[in-house]
This record gives sequence, C-alpha cells and structure tokens, in this order.
Amino acid sequence: MRAKISYAITAAVLVVYFALVGSRGVMLIKAGTLLTVTFGVSVLILPVIGVWFLWKNTEFVRKANQLAAELDAEGGLPVDELKRTPSGRIDRDSADEIFARRKAETEDAPDDWRSWFRLAVAYHDARDTPRARKAMQRAISLRETAR
Repeated sequence: MRAKISYAITAAVLVVYFALVGSRGVMLIKAGTLLTVTFGVSVLILPVIGVWFLWKNTEFVRKANQLAAELDAEGGLPVDELKRTPSGRIDRDSADEIFARRKAETEDAPDDWRSWFRLAVAYHDARDTPRARKAMQRAISLRETAR
C-alpha cells in the first residue's frame, strides 16, 4: 500500500510540474517573437513527453498488478525464499540460485505468462531492473494474447 501511495504522490507532483512547464511554454508562445515561439514550442514538448511516459508507466504498473492479483488468486505467486544479510539485503547467491530455477521454468514453458511473471520477480530480486521489466512486459503480452 505504501508503494501505491508513493506512486500516486509522485504522479500528482509530476502532473503539477507538467502544468507549470506547459504554462511557461504558452507564455513564451504568446510573446510572439520567432525566438520565444520556438522556445515555447520546445518547452511544450517536454510536458507532452512526460505525460506520455507517466501514462505508459501507470498502464504497465496497473497491468502487472492485475497479473499479480490473478496469480495470487491461483496460489501461484512466488514464495519469498531468499536468504538475507543481517542488514536485510538479499543474498546474491540465494538470488542467483532462485533465478536459475525461474529461468529453467520459463525455458520449459516459454508461452506461459505465469513463468514469465515469476522470472520478472527473480530478475527484480537479482537487481536487474531492465530485464525484470522486459520479462514482465512479456508476461503481460502473453496474458493479453491468451484472453
């Protein structure tokens, strides 16, 4: 729940920021000189890209949460069996061992969104965020195709 609140606050702050930046772009365009109109259009592009990026990330999170809820209802969420250091960090060897199992599971069932979901969690635990995101996107894609 804490992560959802943090995400909502961050998104709200970003929307306010985009609105402020957008208003400055409009002010520059209203000045009417070639230079200010050029800068104004350039400044307006940034909030458009930001809003698009925020929308895509929100959709990704929403879809990943739907998969997690569905997998939880089936009793298929991965169990946290990772060893941790005294400070609470995940033990690297433990993460590597579980990752190897999840990768083998995914290789055995490459069209199963559930195995891709669990692989994404293993990548995340191994602190490989780009691959975790790609694996989760694959899980989302496979689940949408199966529907």
